[in-house]
Amino acid sequence: MVHDVSFTVAAGELVALIGPNGAGKTTCFNLVNGQLVPDAGTVTLAGTRIDGLPPRSIARMGVGRTFQVAATFASMTVRENVQLALLAHDGAHRSIATRATSRMRAEADALLERVRMSKFAGNGCATLAYGDAKRVELALALACAPRLLLMDEPTAGMSPRSRDRLMQLAADLAREQGIAVLFTEHDMDVVFGHADRIIVLDRGRVIADGAPDAIRADARVQAVYLGEDTPTQAPKGWSSSGADR
Repeated sequence: MVHDVSFTVAAGELVALIGPNGAGKTTCFNLVNGQLVPDAGTVTLAGTRIDGLPPRSIARMGVGRTFQVAATFASMTVRENVQLALLAHDGAHRSIATRATSRMRAEADALLERVRMSKFAGNGCATLAYGDAKRVELALALACAPRLLLMDEPTAGMSPRSRDRLMQLAADLAREQGIAVLFTEHDMDVVFGHADRIIVLDRGRVIADGAPDAIRADARVQAVYLGEDTPTQAPKGWSSSGADR
């Protein structure tokens, strides 16, 4: 449940939405992409109200989403997975089962190039390392040509090196293509290392919204994450052991 939560994400901006377990992060995501309908207030995309619309309509208007666990069709190749996503966005989902391999090939390959997965295009998704599967999932989200991309704990289960690579890729795509990116993340090194701005939720309310340095020094945020008896300056990257789980 969230209460009077209000924020914006600009085109090309990478914004982290963080908070303790139960703070309302997933609820916010579900309100934005149509899984939930708000009791009050509005959700707008580029000036157009989208609250109350079904998730499929919202996706076709330009809201993409990735999930904590990478979701791909393991029995299909990397290219075929992306072709399916492109065909579904194009409204051809009723015929994709038999024609996926012959349609949207060039477009799929272009997306795989963007997420640096071209060399794996013909590989089965079941054979991929987890970090590579997450990049395929990013390509699937990009297939709907998003104006806003929601990334739900995008680096969960990944090695530190793979985390940085994925988030740098997301940041590059956001800035190069003007995509607004809102992500949740439990690893504070990822948050402070990559976010342009950080929004902090606690008990369903926004308690802070600002640049990483301002959030790091915010006494109320420190109390929520680390307890009341904390120094006025938190470390560069907060431990994930007590945060956002």
